[in-house]
Amino acid sequence: MALAALRREGRRFAPMISPHPITALRSSPLAPSLEDEGPIGVRYISTQVVRNRMKSVKNIQKITKAMKMVAASKLRAIQTKAENSRGLWQPFTALLGDLPSADVKKNVVVTISSDKGLCGGINSTSVKISKGLHKLNSGPEKETKYVILGEKAKAQLIRDSKKDIELIITELQKNPLNYTQVSVLADEILKNVEYDALRIVFNKFHSVVSFVPTVSTVLSPEIVEREAESGGKLGDLDSYEVEGGETKGEILQNLAEFQFSCVMFNAVLENACSEQGARMSAMDSSSRNAGDMLDRLTLTYNRTRQASITTELIEIISGASALEG
Repeated sequence: MALAALRREGRRFAPMISPHPITALRSSPLAPSLEDEGPIGVRYISTQVVRNRMKSVKNIQKITKAMKMVAASKLRAIQTKAENSRGLWQPFTALLGDLPSADVKKNVVVTISSDKGLCGGINSTSVKISKGLHKLNSGPEKETKYVILGEKAKAQLIRDSKKDIELIITELQKNPLNYTQVSVLADEILKNVEYDALRIVFNKFHSVVSFVPTVSTVLSPEIVEREAESGGKLGDLDSYEVEGGETKGEILQNLAEFQFSCVMFNAVLENACSEQGARMSAMDSSSRNAGDMLDRLTLTYNRTRQASITTELIEIISGASALEG
């Protein structure tokens, strides 16, 4: 009886306080009831909704922790290969040099990215540098093309540079990376593109939380010979004696192809290390954010449950008081 009186009082004062009348709420079958709405003017949330939200956040936290552990395991396996591969391309840099400022007509930008996401901004960084190189090496008498390795770079570059994409290779890390696999890809690239300079864009691994966007340049044999004739570091090539029946042009051709495959092998491994390191950091940050959100939801749940208990007690006491009066 007392509860009925309270409801009547609530209906009498609700149109004055609420921006919408109670009858309008009752007319819709999907509209919340007066009990679900809670006190007028106070934001109210069901404890069931909070419990469901807490459960989903806990599940997400479990997934992110598992992904961090998987990324750490993969990183340890790839990091050793990446460190060993650095000894392959360094002799070429000492012999042929790395000339990013070489002025050539046909440039090919080889952008290396990952096939999967959830690894921070390493792919966006590579794409931005690739676009910058494309813009820098474009001109009326110059031609710049893209060779893309990885789904993420493909998704970004295909939107505004589709006509400049010469070759797309994906699912590179479906199998464990080795030199044979990468050398086949390098041979495929050399067969399908005409180039004066290959500019390989990748992320060089430093630590789990640090990677450096890097550009390595591989010149064609003709450009190497031209640069050697003009002097500079490449001019030291003439000081070496050539044994066998091969000419200087044939040796430069072989060196350029082998240099490209070695640089590609190192670049793919370094980028894979950077990807797993960035994924570890991203998943660790996500797990901590999920923990913080869980703490806030737990506080909200306790406050909501306490408010509900307090409301019920007030109703019981008010009803008892009305009966006694």
